[in-house]
Amino acid sequence: MAFSNYRTIGAVIKEFQLTYTEANFVIETAFNISDYFREDLQIMMREGVVDNSEFAVCENLIYPVLKEVWKNYRSKLLLWSHEALNCDTKLSGFPEYILAKRSPQGKVVFDKPYLLLVEAKQDKFEEAWAQCIAEMIAAQRLNDELKVTIFGIASNGATWQFGKLEEQTFTKNITPYTIYELDKLFAVVNHIFQQCELQLNQLVAA
Repeated sequence: MAFSNYRTIGAVIKEFQLTYTEANFVIETAFNISDYFREDLQIMMREGVVDNSEFAVCENLIYPVLKEVWKNYRSKLLLWSHEALNCDTKLSGFPEYILAKRSPQGKVVFDKPYLLLVEAKQDKFEEAWAQCIAEMIAAQRLNDELKVTIFGIASNGATWQFGKLEEQTFTKNITPYTIYELDKLFAVVNHIFQQCELQLNQLVAA
């Protein structure tokens, strides 16, 4: 069953025997946003067609933010777009974005651990989280014996929600963030990327 077949958070939680909790776990970690990025985003949001489809939301609002933060972590992490994530017949598909370890074999190799899954929907956050949690479970299983926290983002471009999967517990961050408060949004995305890099460093040191 593809990730897209999951429609409700409750159905995924029940099927895969997870525990669902809510708590504010993200920490705003300051990120310096360039003036060019701010101006470009303002022009696009004011003059462009940025949210008429999920593809438009991804290209115009989600990917630019992820890419801007990723640049600071590119030595250890790779940001993949619409790459296949196949665990088994129940957990397979193409997440919008996946943050994973940069392979020592080069940037063309999709390497684990998979650390962050991003799912975009125009407005259906329940459906977005259902699919995102399924993707996080697939990533967790594909990571095999690597015990890492998997992070998730569900977004319609304007509003961003954050979650994490630790063993059998999924935690959704209570507070959402918006692209209209850009500094706060970037600070949270930066925190998530930072946590992914820290986990890689711990795996290397272990």
